[in-house]
Amino acid sequence: MRARCRCRYAPGTEVASRFVNLASTAVACFRLHCLYGGQEGSVIVRPVPVFGLAAVWGEAASPEKAAAVVEGLGALLPSAQSMQLVVAFRDEAGALEVKVEVPGYPRAAVERLGEEVRKSGGTFVELWRLPKAERDALRSRTLTGGTPFTGDERTQAAQELRQHLEALAARGPLPAPSAPKPPPPPEAPPAPPAAPTAAPPAPGDESQRRARRFAVKLEMEFRTELDFVREHALNISNGGLFVRTAHRPPQDSVVTVDVKLPNGQRLQGEALVVHVVDDQYTGGVGLAFLSDDDTFSATLDGYLASLAGEKA
Repeated sequence: MRARCRCRYAPGTEVASRFVNLASTAVACFRLHCLYGGQEGSVIVRPVPVFGLAAVWGEAASPEKAAAVVEGLGALLPSAQSMQLVVAFRDEAGALEVKVEVPGYPRAAVERLGEEVRKSGGTFVELWRLPKAERDALRSRTLTGGTPFTGDERTQAAQELRQHLEALAARGPLPAPSAPKPPPPPEAPPAPPAAPTAAPPAPGDESQRRARRFAVKLEMEFRTELDFVREHALNISNGGLFVRTAHRPPQDSVVTVDVKLPNGQRLQGEALVVHVVDDQYTGGVGLAFLSDDDTFSATLDGYLASLAGEKA
């Protein structure tokens, strides 16, 4: 994780910001005291959110248009402070992952990027919207072993993608594997006496639980650049939570959250404001989790499993 340091040593005096690496995955803001030129000051460390995006192109895609998308990422995502690319090649497709560091979610720019990918014949995925298990599965299928590029190496990444897609188009679709002949069925043994019908499995399996939203009342804190708020989350799912609050950050802004679970564990990470409900009595914000951290996902999955067990 990378964070932006903003140093203020005296009223009205601000030193140019720089980036530092954080070893911890916790994303709360840090205030560090320091001395500079004999004056005492402080350093506020804020995380820079990272959004994962991906595109996949098959042999029917346009190599020229796909390469143009990759080369034009800087223009398509102008607010990105930095980006990292991974380009991976499979026998049937070429794939791209882009990790974009940007202060708030650039919704309009991402929609334009998705439109350009689809025009080029590709499939566009906002990876950060997927639960971690699905993100990891998609990366395993399409991006494992890919070549990393910096944001400044977009031209080289675009050339390699174009060459691979041109090779796929020249080769044509792969022949379908022939299915082996099934062996002849064995003679059926005499039918045993009928057994009682087993009860159907109880609801609450992994896929159902992931889609479920549970009513809760969890103590939590969330921070923006201007506010520090203690509130309660009223429902939670694998994707995020809803917070009843009069302090409503704007849609597409990023906040840091610290949710206290009943078992004493905490969910600490970044979240995106995906919708705002402006109502005097029932208003609040819907937050989507952004963390790609294994510990965060394991803690959340364990808590949701316990809720599913209670309500099954």
